[in-house]
Amino acid sequence: MKNCRLILTATLLLALAACGPRGRVEVGPPELLPPPLGFYPEAYQVDSSQVHAGETFTGLMVRLGMSSQDAFSLAQRCDSTFDVRKLRAGNPVRAYYSTADGARTLSYAVYEQNRVRSTVFRCSDSLALWNVDKPVEHERKYADVTITSSLWNDMVAAGSSPTLIMDLADIYQWSVNFFALQDGDRFRMIYDQTLCEGEVVSIDTVHFCLFSTPEGKEVAAVRFDTGDGSNTYWDKGGESLKRMFLKAPLKYNRISSRFSYARRHPVTGVVRPHTAVDYAAPTGTPVHAIGDGTITKLGWDGGGGGNRIRIKHMQGYESSYMHLSRYAPGLKVGSRVSQGDLIGYVGATGTATGPHLDFRIFQNGRAIDPLSLDSPASEPLDTAYLSAFNRVYEHYLDEIRGTVPADTTAFSLTAE
Repeated sequence: MKNCRLILTATLLLALAACGPRGRVEVGPPELLPPPLGFYPEAYQVDSSQVHAGETFTGLMVRLGMSSQDAFSLAQRCDSTFDVRKLRAGNPVRAYYSTADGARTLSYAVYEQNRVRSTVFRCSDSLALWNVDKPVEHERKYADVTITSSLWNDMVAAGSSPTLIMDLADIYQWSVNFFALQDGDRFRMIYDQTLCEGEVVSIDTVHFCLFSTPEGKEVAAVRFDTGDGSNTYWDKGGESLKRMFLKAPLKYNRISSRFSYARRHPVTGVVRPHTAVDYAAPTGTPVHAIGDGTITKLGWDGGGGGNRIRIKHMQGYESSYMHLSRYAPGLKVGSRVSQGDLIGYVGATGTATGPHLDFRIFQNGRAIDPLSLDSPASEPLDTAYLSAFNRVYEHYLDEIRGTVPADTTAFSLTAE
C-alpha cells in the first residue's frame, strides 16, 4: 500500500511539472538526456531548411511553427547559451514535429552553428535550449607541398586542408609573397589539426614550416615560446620573420598586372609605365597598411586612380593604394596607422576594367617594384634564448628530413 502511494505521488508531481507555465525557459540540458541531441529524433517528423537572409531568431522560430510570444520569450533568455545576434544566413536548421492527435506541432528545432556545435531548442511544454558538440579528434600532421599549378590545388593534391594556406599566409606575410609563387617552390610543415567526422574543422597550431625555392633560398618558420606567453615565429639563427613591411596589402588573391615601364593600358590602350602591382580581388576585400606610417593623401585621384590613400613610412618609403571602393572609418590626412591596420576596401573606382587594388611603393620619390622589396627585419631573438631555440630548430629539421621519428606529442621547448 505504501509503495502504491509513493508511485501515485510521483505521478502527480510529474503531471504538475508538465502543466507548468509555457513561458518558462530552461537554459542547459535536462538531466538524464538521451544521446546525442537530448531527445529521440526518430519519434518526430523532420523538415530540413536553412536560415534565410535577413531572418531574425524570432522570425525563424515563427516560420518553423512557434507562436510569436513563445519565440520572443526564448530569444530574450538564451544569450548565455546562444547569442541570437549570431544567427547566420545559410546555416542548416532542422525542425522536429510531433503528430499526436493528427496535429503537427513543433517540438524541437536544431540549429547548426558550425560543423561541431549545434543548439537544440525545445519548443513545446517548458521551453529550453542547450548546446550539443560532436566528438572531435586532434592529430599531428606533416605536409610536403611543391608548387606545380597553384598553392590551393597542390595543397589538396598533397592531402592537406587548403585552410592551411591562410595560416601560412599569416606566418610568412613579411617574407614570402604568395602572389608570386613559382613552379618548384616548396612548403614542408609540421602542424596540429582538429577533425570532426573525418573532416578538418580547424588548423590548430603550425609548429614548423620550411619554405624553399629551386634556387636554394630557404625561409624557416619556427614557433617558439620565449616564456612570456607570446609565441611567435623565427627563422634560422633566431632572425625575426617580422619586417618593416608586409609582402602584400591584402589576403591571398591573384596578381592581374605586374610592375612595368611599358604596359598597354587595358582601358585607354596607351602604352605607358605601370609602376604598380595590381591585385585582382572581389569588391569589398579588406586592404591593410603594409607598415607603420602617416596618411598624406586620402581622396579622389584625378589621374584615374579613383579613391586613393597614400601613406608615408620611415626611411623615405611611401605606399599607395588606389581604386578603393571605400575607406575604413575614421581615417583622414594626418592619421597614424600601424602595420596591418584596415585602411580601405577593394573596388573599381576611377579608370578600371574591374575590381582590383593598384598598389605602389616609392623610396625617396622613386617608384620601386613592390614584389622585389626586401624591407629591413625586426629585432632578432634575444641571444639568451638561442641555445633552446636552436635545439627546437634542429629537431624539426631532422623530423622533416626523416632522420628522427615524428613526435606525436609535438616537440616543444620553452626558454629556461
